[in-house]
Amino acid sequence: MPALSTPVKTAISDLVQNQHEPFYFYDLDALHAHLTQLTEQTVVKLWYAVKANPLSSIIQTLDQAGFDFDVASSGELQQVLAQGINANRVLNTGPAKSKRQIEEFLSLGVTTFVAESLNQVAWLQDAAKRHKIQLRILLRIQLRWPDNEKNPLGGDSLTPFGLGTQEWSSLSISEYDHLDFVGLHIFQWGNMLDAEKLASLWQQMIDPLVTLAEQLDINLRVLDLGGGLGIPYAASQSAIDWSVILDSLENIKKQANVDELWMELGRYAVGECGYYVNPVVEQKRNYSSNQLILAGGINHILRPAVTTQAFPAELLRDSTSTPKTFTLHGPLCTALDHLGEHTLPGDITEQDWIVFSQCGAYGFTESMPYFLCHTLPSEYTYQSGQTRCVRPPLTPQNYLR
Repeated sequence: MPALSTPVKTAISDLVQNQHEPFYFYDLDALHAHLTQLTEQTVVKLWYAVKANPLSSIIQTLDQAGFDFDVASSGELQQVLAQGINANRVLNTGPAKSKRQIEEFLSLGVTTFVAESLNQVAWLQDAAKRHKIQLRILLRIQLRWPDNEKNPLGGDSLTPFGLGTQEWSSLSISEYDHLDFVGLHIFQWGNMLDAEKLASLWQQMIDPLVTLAEQLDINLRVLDLGGGLGIPYAASQSAIDWSVILDSLENIKKQANVDELWMELGRYAVGECGYYVNPVVEQKRNYSSNQLILAGGINHILRPAVTTQAFPAELLRDSTSTPKTFTLHGPLCTALDHLGEHTLPGDITEQDWIVFSQCGAYGFTESMPYFLCHTLPSEYTYQSGQTRCVRPPLTPQNYLR
C-alpha cells in the first residue's frame, strides 16, 4: 500500500487545525500519475465505473486521462454530463434499466448499453425505433462456477446481473433492426489481487462466451470483462501487477478473436488516491480490549460493515509510544459501526485524528449518512500543492426538513 506522503500528511495536518468533523481528502496528483500508467497501452479500452466515486474533481481527472465513463443510474449520467463530457463516451450498465431510464438516456445522447435481460433488449429496440437511431448493445452474461468464493459481485452465486447462456439462447437478434449487438459483457469477480487467478477465470469464460456469440449469430467485436482488479487493504497483501494483467488481456483478446477488449475500472482506478480523516472522541478499556471511539463511522464509510474488511488506518501525528491493538468504532448506536482492528500508538487521546487510506473508492457515496443525524463530511482535493474544499460539511439543520 502506498504510504502517506509527506506533502499529503502536511496538507491534512494543516486542515485539522480548524476542523472538528471527519472529512475526505483526495490526492489528485497521485491519481493522475496512476491513471497515466494505466492508459499507456493499446490492449484494452478503459471506462471509469462512476459508482466508485462520482466526485466532480475525480471525474474530471479521469476525463483528462482519456477514460470514458460507465454509468449505472440517471444521477451518475447527469453528473458525468455536467463535467462537459459527451454522451457518446458513456456506457450504461446496471441491472435496473427501466423504460423511463432508457428513454432519458437516449434523449440525452447515450447510444451504448449493456442489456441485462430479454425485456431490456426489447425496450431498447422500441426506444431506438422511436428515436430513429442505432444503438450499440452488449449482452451481459452470468456464468456459474462450482466451489468458488462469494463476493459483492456474486462470484458463482445467482445475482440480478445479466442472464445465463441458456436464457440468452432464445434471443433472435434479427428481430432487432435498431440494435447493433457488438459484443458480450461479463463481470462477476470483485477486488481480485491474484493476477493469475483472475487470468484463469477470464480463460474459463472464453469458450462459453464465444459459443454463445456463434449460437446467436453475433459478430463478436467487443468482449467486456468488467473490472475486478483490487487494491490491498491489509499490510500482508501485495498490489496486483498491471503489466501481468495486460499480458493476460492480450492473450484473451487473441483467443477470443475480438477487435476490442473493454474494462470498467472503479476501485483500481481511484481507490488509492483517497483518505478519510476522522477525529478521536475517546480511548477506553473494555473487557481487556482497547477501544477507540471516533466521530465518524459507517455513516461515512460503510465498506467495513459490508465486507468485514477494514480500511488501513494510522495516527496522523508522529508518536514513539508503544503500540497497542485497538478496535475502532464509530458514533452510531449499532454494533455494526465497527471500523476494524488496528495496531496504533498507545498514547492516543481525544486530541488526535486517525487517517484511513485506500478510501478513494466506495467511500462516502456508499455509506449510510443520515442515521443519527450526524454532519455529512466535507471533501477536499489536493493538487499541485494546493488544497481545495470541493464540498463543505452539511449539518442536519441543512438536510432535514
